[in-house]
Amino acid sequence: MSDIGRDANAGGGATAHDGVSRRSVVKAGATAGAAAVAGAVTAPAVAAAHHGTAHHGRATRPADSLILHNGAIHTMDSRGTVARTVAIRDGRIVYVGGSEKAARRLFPEPPRSIDLHGRTVIPGIIDCHNHIVLMGNRPGRHTPLENAYSVADVARTYAARARSVPPGEFITTIGGFHFNQFAERRLPTLSELDEAVPRHPAYISVGFSGPSVTNSLGKAFFEQAAEPVTVGADGAIAAGLETGKATLALRRTLTFEQRKRGVRDAMAYAASVGVTTHLDQGAFQATGTPADGAAHEDNYTMHLPFLAVYADGEASIRLRINFLHMDTDPALPGLTERLRNAFPFFGDDLVRTGGIGEFIAAGLGPTWLEAARRVAAAGWRAEVHSLTTTDFQTEIEGFEAVHAQTPITGLRWVVAHVPFITREYVDRLHALGGGVNLTGWRYLTGTATSAGPPFRMIVDSGIHAGMSSDGMQIAPMNPFIHAYYAVTGRNALGEVINAGQQITREEVLALYTRRNAWFLGGPDEDQLGTIEVGKLGDLVVLNRDYFTIGVADLRQVRSVLTVLGGKVVHSLKG
Repeated sequence: MSDIGRDANAGGGATAHDGVSRRSVVKAGATAGAAAVAGAVTAPAVAAAHHGTAHHGRATRPADSLILHNGAIHTMDSRGTVARTVAIRDGRIVYVGGSEKAARRLFPEPPRSIDLHGRTVIPGIIDCHNHIVLMGNRPGRHTPLENAYSVADVARTYAARARSVPPGEFITTIGGFHFNQFAERRLPTLSELDEAVPRHPAYISVGFSGPSVTNSLGKAFFEQAAEPVTVGADGAIAAGLETGKATLALRRTLTFEQRKRGVRDAMAYAASVGVTTHLDQGAFQATGTPADGAAHEDNYTMHLPFLAVYADGEASIRLRINFLHMDTDPALPGLTERLRNAFPFFGDDLVRTGGIGEFIAAGLGPTWLEAARRVAAAGWRAEVHSLTTTDFQTEIEGFEAVHAQTPITGLRWVVAHVPFITREYVDRLHALGGGVNLTGWRYLTGTATSAGPPFRMIVDSGIHAGMSSDGMQIAPMNPFIHAYYAVTGRNALGEVINAGQQITREEVLALYTRRNAWFLGGPDEDQLGTIEVGKLGDLVVLNRDYFTIGVADLRQVRSVLTVLGGKVVHSLKG
């Protein structure tokens, strides 16, 4: 049984939250708000339900049926509607309202019905810029540490992981966290990892290229590798070359079946934190040498284990694929062949191609500008990233130069991260029909002089904006950690580093849901991001009320039930 409540086969009565806006609930309380509008939208919701599947009648997958009732269902629609009941039929939402009984009438046979006992529900979260494909291809049994806050938490996480991993197999964490988040402000030691996982080699590596640490079994493995790794007596492995050699040694052991297992693990973790749709941004092309970091993979084969998992019917997330290109040759051979031989927005509702990004060519010189021209001429979406105080200027001015030759206003070109972007350049990008995606990656290692992005300015500007993680190398995937940073401006050390640029938790969630649909484009924009009739049945039941808990508790929000197309893909048992 799910810990959110029992399955129900009996119909429900009138709603308590039917059609109530979130603002009304917060202002007057749930009971008073419901009394003011009770019954106001039940009939229209039922009518809309009958018309929704006709408008969005094409087949989808998953295509399961489910009713959730007696919840606080925050639809994230433009009106801020909070409902009590949602019904999904054949993968699409057919009812949003207040009556389980009315919802059940839309099915020839009653589907599974779950009583939420008042829990908060939100749409499935969209992460419009991350690297889940890299995460799925990690060597060893990759174990995220982004939710650990002490060395003891790391030990507990690893010990729990070891219970489901055969002895002798590596338990690893490569990227997605930083020791700044630990109370001790350090990595665990060899002896601490030995105590946590005495029968498993362990490897924990920070960011792109370390520093890293291992235990006794791992130390023996690394020191006997084809390119031996220097490991300290305390298990420490230096950042850079030594970490590169260690990661490469592990990668050389990977089989295709192990990669598929890693894909399933990455998807399961994503579902556990409520992220149902991922716009992956590619990898740096691997060289097969110690120079490769956590962000390197083979761009031409790394999607294959994901596609195999989809073909096996075992996928639990939606994947959208951008293609990263780093051509240095002015002839742009790689990009040219991609534009000739691939298709944007090709696929189905589970896995689909996207655009070119987050790099379109190496550097920002003439080769980059020519790449931008070719992407525009081919009619593709483009995404670039900005990390410095000036690169966004070059990028947006380049977009303007391309636009003068080939209009890009309908192509939705994007600049990502933008920690230092100014209002002038936001407005110039807006005029081109572009957008910016924002992330809380500064949470882990940011300082008062290296913070951003300017959330408040960007949200107020009116430009298309969305929220992303940029996980899983220098940032966590967990969207609620990013929400904490955006709302408080505090880094992992507890220091306020983004003062004056905080936004509300409601704004963060809108950026992660309704507003992120724009970044997916294609067929996705009209069927993801909100809980509305006709849209795909992706939603998340939370362990806490995201809208009312204290800000310090935002990082503790998790999913107790994640639904993808009406199919339960994550459930906590209790």
